[in-house]
Amino acid sequence: MTGIAYAQDAASAGAAGGIASFVPLILIFVVFYFLLIRPQQKKAKEHQAYLSNLKKGEKVITSGGIHGRITGLTDTTVTLEIAENVRIKVTRSSIMGSEAAMDKQAAAPAKGG
Repeated sequence: MTGIAYAQDAASAGAAGGIASFVPLILIFVVFYFLLIRPQQKKAKEHQAYLSNLKKGEKVITSGGIHGRITGLTDTTVTLEIAENVRIKVTRSSIMGSEAAMDKQAAAPAKGG
């Protein structure tokens, strides 16, 4: 009779141990969310807002490293003047940022040692 009681205790302890084994996995996911996923989503949202607020005459840099001044805008494309009377069309999503912001970022000292 006591053997059945011991078996019942072992079964209930095994179920609690199974749930407890998922706690570290859940904690790792929470840490990844707050350290990697959330900041990346925030940065993407800021970049999307920047792209929607582009204006003519603004100096920008593309993801390919082309510097130019915006001369025309549509919903999906941007016309850049990269030299006098030389214009190219690029997609809005290829604009990385403004020239002034990139220059400021390059002038900032590197973090760390």
